[in-house]
Amino acid sequence: MFYDLHIHSALSPCSDDDMTLNNIVNMAYIKGLDLIAISDHNSVKQLYYLEEVAKDKIDYIYGVEIQTREEIHVLGYFLKNIKLDDIQQFLDNYLIEEPNDYDYFGHQYIMNDLDQIINEEPRLLIKSLDLSIKEVIASIHQLGGIAVLAHAMSDRFSIMNVFFEINGSLDFDAIEVTKEDQKDYLQEQYPFLKETIFFMNSDAHRLDMISEPIHQISKDEFYGLWRKRYG
Repeated sequence: MFYDLHIHSALSPCSDDDMTLNNIVNMAYIKGLDLIAISDHNSVKQLYYLEEVAKDKIDYIYGVEIQTREEIHVLGYFLKNIKLDDIQQFLDNYLIEEPNDYDYFGHQYIMNDLDQIINEEPRLLIKSLDLSIKEVIASIHQLGGIAVLAHAMSDRFSIMNVFFEINGSLDFDAIEVTKEDQKDYLQEQYPFLKETIFFMNSDAHRLDMISEPIHQISKDEFYGLWRKRYG
């Protein structure tokens, strides 16, 4: 499966307003992707209409990019049978609240399946949850998802930038990197990562950033992450 599992919609304040569900799905379909995840910052409110938009075009899972108290980003991935309300309630309970300044950060639009604006998130979503990385990972698992260390070697909001290491005691399921040599480096530095699955996603905030059909994973290997975690 060709995939891109880190795409931001117009709900993320750092994303273009034309990152609507239909635009994202159609661009991914045109590019030839098989599987996507829209992974907005600290919210799944845009995902309620994804099933209707994606049907007959592209497969998907649910995603969210969570910022921990340490300002490390962790991707939570969830299968389609999950209750989005449970995920959103968890995020609402722990988001450190600050009003969004849309003149500075941008709008946080919520759109329906026709790409019509039906609401706007008033709280700034690029804040931390009041939870540590260990607590965030545990919460993702409690909700039935898998936890992926986001852009693990980036200059900001990554585990290597904050902790300068990957601790083997962290109960994550996979790692996201932005370059192949980053995977090689991490596996050389930390031999316990030899069997870890690595993703290479776009972290797209504009339509042109969505991945080409380059990175792929088999269905068995991908859904095996849930089998390994939950049996």
